[in-house]
Amino acid sequence: MAAKAKEAMPDWKLTILEYARSRNQPMASLLLGAFDEPPVNVPFAFVLAQGGTHNVLIDTGFMDEGGGHEMAVKFDIPEWISPVRLLKECGVSADSVDHIFVSHAHYDHIGSIDQFPNAMIHLQKAELMTWIEALALPARFGFLTSALDPDDIHTAISAAAEHRLNLIDGDKDDVLPGIHVRSAAGGHTLGQQFVAIDTKKGRYVVTGDCIYSQRNLVGIKNDGVYTPLGFGIGSIWEQLKSFDRINEEVAGDVDKLLILHDFDRWSKFPVVKEVEGFRICRAV
Repeated sequence: MAAKAKEAMPDWKLTILEYARSRNQPMASLLLGAFDEPPVNVPFAFVLAQGGTHNVLIDTGFMDEGGGHEMAVKFDIPEWISPVRLLKECGVSADSVDHIFVSHAHYDHIGSIDQFPNAMIHLQKAELMTWIEALALPARFGFLTSALDPDDIHTAISAAAEHRLNLIDGDKDDVLPGIHVRSAAGGHTLGQQFVAIDTKKGRYVVTGDCIYSQRNLVGIKNDGVYTPLGFGIGSIWEQLKSFDRINEEVAGDVDKLLILHDFDRWSKFPVVKEVEGFRICRAV
């Protein structure tokens, strides 16, 4: 039998889809040490990568129902639009999404994977296993799971039973041609990953929650000293190491970072459409 031909790297197009906004988040919860800065409204987004026959999501947003709605109330997120509707605005149906890369399992990044029944889900093995362990801890450890919807873990396990869950152990090149994952374990979460995508304009990185802003990389005083996140369950040590890895992937070009909670709402990229005030931006 002839070997299956290797898939050529598609000409990846990258689109940022804003789907929610929270109110009055303390800046120090985003940039550790920024205690004197006023609170900000924080946008939430995910990324659509299209190339060849593929419709690929990097993170998925959440649905404003059930546990997702409880999280929206808890974290004061009054503005929301369905990620599925936003994809339709881009001409992409939920059934046509064939791959999902999940940066980490917080509700706002994994909370709508149940909407995509045909997608293979790519997640770090450590991310799934450590959340199961954290959920099993006594209630006094509840801070660890404060941004986790247990229903999302159930959905991931159900996908495993359908052979639609790819558990990745560390870094992996070309999960799809031109799409690579890099472990950022032990920082914001214990199994987070970020995604590097090769395009005709060079390599771009979807940061997940490794960073919340370019200011995490350039410093709150713009002095080049890395500024940790204000929220996470791992260590600052590992956070800063992941910052350095991200910098290396884009050779220091912060304009090639797709930051999912960008306070500036992706102002460096053209807006191709607005839907009820939510931006759809074309990065590549």
